[in-house]
Amino acid sequence: MRIAADEALAGVLLAPLRPEVGYLGGRPVSLWPYGAPVDPERPEDAPWEAAGRLLAALHQVPVHRLPGPVPPMRGPAKLARALRRLARATVPGRGAGAGAAGPARAAGPVGVPGATGAAGVAGSAGSRPGPALVPSPAEGRPAGDLVRAAARTLPAWVRGEAPAPRGGALCHGDLHLGQLVRGPGPDGGWRLIDVDDLGIGTPAWDLARPAAWYAAGLLDTATWVRFLDSYRAAGGPAAGPAGSDPWPELDLAARALTVQTAALALAKSAENHRRLDDVERLMVDSCARIATLPPDLEPQAPS
Repeated sequence: MRIAADEALAGVLLAPLRPEVGYLGGRPVSLWPYGAPVDPERPEDAPWEAAGRLLAALHQVPVHRLPGPVPPMRGPAKLARALRRLARATVPGRGAGAGAAGPARAAGPVGVPGATGAAGVAGSAGSRPGPALVPSPAEGRPAGDLVRAAARTLPAWVRGEAPAPRGGALCHGDLHLGQLVRGPGPDGGWRLIDVDDLGIGTPAWDLARPAAWYAAGLLDTATWVRFLDSYRAAGGPAAGPAGSDPWPELDLAARALTVQTAALALAKSAENHRRLDDVERLMVDSCARIATLPPDLEPQAPS
């Protein structure tokens, strides 16, 4: 709360009405101004450029000037939690929800909750899908096994099983377009909300969800490039300079987010006794491709 209210983040995070946490019936509560959210009925108006600029600004905030202590970003912890939930909801070797992995039709873009439409991946210079997500999926294996196999290719720190590399930048930790609102005041500019996962970590993690969607075919090339270019133009440190291939920096985080998303999808499908929808199946299919990779044992220093 104190970090969100700090003037160093004015124009980036929606500031609380007051930085102190109150209590109601023994539960912590906080007060925030109202911000107008992204309209789920108009996905074409999704503020991808604004999201890129806000992330770039967040990643460049001098961490040492913030009120501390600044916690670690919770990305690896959330992946570990998703894998535990999958383990509770399924039995290894039996799969969950989707049965064996197989082809699924595209159902993106999914930049705005509830948005649907045809989408595909068409690589271009500096914006092609990472090679880690390209190999053909393994057919016929239970979906839960594929997700667990994909998780095993990630370094232990990415799975939350070892300390993360030291250093990094201030990260949001849970970036999606539902976390943007138009702030109050005369400018009415876009602001990031939901600071639950805010902390120091690898800034590529904040780009992982759109990167994973693009690689899976849920985000079209033009939208991905708009987001990536706006992040780079604003000085964002996590994707390399303009014109370069971003995937050496984004690949690991994109794979981690893919595994997290697929694990949660399978767990929820098992808990609710339903089959996976098309978008969820695409994420499991991506895990099938990730599972063909050798284990990544070396920790990567944050950008």
